[in-house]
Amino acid sequence: QVQFVESGGGLVQPGGSLRLSCAVSVSGSIFSLFGMGWYRQAPGRQRELVASIIGGGRTNYADSVQGRFTISRDNAKKTVDLQMNSLVPEDSAVYYCNRAPSISTSPWGQGTQVTVSS
Repeated sequence: QVQFVESGGGLVQPGGSLRLSCAVSVSGSIFSLFGMGWYRQAPGRQRELVASIIGGGRTNYADSVQGRFTISRDNAKKTVDLQMNSLVPEDSAVYYCNRAPSISTSPWGQGTQVTVSS
């Protein structure tokens, strides 16, 4: 079983920055083969993929965060980070990490709350 533990969320003012981290518990050396992503879900909205990264490092971003967010991974540490800059209130959501492309049977962690407000 794979587990994902997200951390780093909090309250930040518009224009501020946060760095989220995801610790992935997986056996063996298979992590480097996983495509990974950060997702977010706000009240009344569906969960959306905001950033993804394949094992070799190629990245993709949703249009809404392009140029502001940066996803990275450390295959040795089995972590996936999301650097978020120039935050706006619309970024407020619970952020999750998981496989990307998504796997229907992959479990979801608790997520970490990001609130952007004055």
